[in-house]
Amino acid sequence: MAEFDYGWRDSDIISNTLNKTYYKNITSNDRDVAIKALRNVMKNSEDFEIRNYTEQDDKTLQKFLFARNFILEDSFELVKNYYAYRKRNPDVFRGLSLESSDIRRALEDGLPGVLKDKDRKGRCVLLLTGNNWDCSYSLLSIYRAMLFSLEQLTNDMHNQANGFVVIVDWTEFTYRQTSCLKPSILRVMIEGLQDCFPAKFKGIHFIGQPWYVDAALTVIKPFLKEEIKERIFSHGNNLSTLHELVHKDVLPAELGGEQPSYNPRSFLDLLEEKMRNNA
Repeated sequence: MAEFDYGWRDSDIISNTLNKTYYKNITSNDRDVAIKALRNVMKNSEDFEIRNYTEQDDKTLQKFLFARNFILEDSFELVKNYYAYRKRNPDVFRGLSLESSDIRRALEDGLPGVLKDKDRKGRCVLLLTGNNWDCSYSLLSIYRAMLFSLEQLTNDMHNQANGFVVIVDWTEFTYRQTSCLKPSILRVMIEGLQDCFPAKFKGIHFIGQPWYVDAALTVIKPFLKEEIKERIFSHGNNLSTLHELVHKDVLPAELGGEQPSYNPRSFLDLLEEKMRNNA
């Protein structure tokens, strides 16, 4: 938890005012106090719909706090963004489960996949292999699968605290496939993952991208905040620069790593087992 700089306590935050105050050496009691503070601010919101969400369980509200490093003002802003985004994009969130055929198809292709081991900074590593996508389902389906996966992964407090690294492998991604990267969906994805979803993205790595993928992705650059731009790394075919940031001891062989080749279905299998155990 050393990466966080917290500093607020009960007397500081149980109020209706929003102060950019922090925790240090967070404890379970600190989390309880922060959750209570966030719920209290929501309860006193001028937005009637936000007041309705105060009944959210503690685990859900904790996601927003971790995503914004327990800065109460920023956490509350993220709550507002999240629910407003859901309202604007009902098709994105409709039927967000393994029962949705489009989500299942994307996960069968490892879009996204999740590596079994955390990296050396404790971050969960998501892998998307572009060549696995045959475009028989839309980019929106991949995004829905991503959101569903993140909803499950952020139930783990370790992932809430340490965040995620995303690796997108564009190797052998064809020019024809590039036409399926719809700018309208890319913008919706950027808005959601950058400003509206309670997860921390510590690094986004592109590898093996051909020139036409770089050209297609230029449409999203104006929508990226500087903070996010600084966390995007384009490695091309130079895997050594990737390994400097995500060590190869957790990466599969196809990424020049020391682990066996990644099975695209492995994360889906894990989710299915989890759902069976919770049934």
